[in-house]
Amino acid sequence: MPDDLNSPMHFVKALPERQDRLDGVTLFVDVVRLGGFTRAAEHLGLTRSAVGKAIARLEARLAVRLFHRTTRVQNLTEDGQIYYEHCLRALAELQAAEAQMESGRHKVAGRLRVSMPVLFGRHCVAPILLELAREHPSLELLLSFSDRPVDVLAEGFDLAVRSGFLGHESEGLRARKLVVQRKRVCASPDYLAVRGRPQSTGELASHSILLYRRADRVNIWQLPDATGRIADMPLSSRLQLDDLEAIADAATAGLGLAWLPEWLVRERLRTGALVSLLDDQPGVAMDCYALWPSSSHMPLRLRLAVDALVEQLPKVVGAH
Repeated sequence: MPDDLNSPMHFVKALPERQDRLDGVTLFVDVVRLGGFTRAAEHLGLTRSAVGKAIARLEARLAVRLFHRTTRVQNLTEDGQIYYEHCLRALAELQAAEAQMESGRHKVAGRLRVSMPVLFGRHCVAPILLELAREHPSLELLLSFSDRPVDVLAEGFDLAVRSGFLGHESEGLRARKLVVQRKRVCASPDYLAVRGRPQSTGELASHSILLYRRADRVNIWQLPDATGRIADMPLSSRLQLDDLEAIADAATAGLGLAWLPEWLVRERLRTGALVSLLDDQPGVAMDCYALWPSSSHMPLRLRLAVDALVEQLPKVVGAH
């Protein structure tokens, strides 16, 4: 006698088949988001061969080719693009359902993948999120430190902390202002004893300047000009570094003037290792934002993380 379609036994027998239909879907999406088998393998802690075999099994089950493969690049076929778009919508629905279920619980659980700038993240953001993880043992944190402006959607981040102007890369995302970072021009007492203390921005060109350079791009100082308006200061320098803490070290060693976030040099200013300059003139403040994928449901873990950053970052940064 055949099983009743509504019986628990039929459900148990059908479950493995339904699970099989989901096998490889999230892996397929990760391969597309991360730009290839190798990057997906590194991100997931798998071998490239394992990723390739999983995709091959998925293609065999679907009876279509999802990728055009070369020795170095994997590009989506037309069928692959259509399937990818369907997978994204399906996974978004699953995430929304999970968020809705979680919002009804007091227990914060699940994975939260966060991108943040290296130094600001390490000094200011990570301690807040790690304390949140300590308070909620079922919360899984994946923290990524990079000064590269990550693609939140394509790279699968749940949350990104970003400083400065938000351009077109914020499309499809929601944003919330977290804090304002004040920046200071500073130098060591030894440097000032030899070279003198600049009294205006117009005098900076005659000083040794320490510049922040990243990806062949120099971070231009923005300070008040002779009219008091904030303007770009095209300063030249023989010393260009791609690490803000190294610039602070160089300034402390007397190698020149630096323009750095206040939170980074606060302790050096307190001890007198560095001296703040041009304090009587208006300075530039840099806004810092939380960004996350736009969705009808915001997971409880994400909401608590953003709320914690909004509440505590101003205390850590020392914003006024």
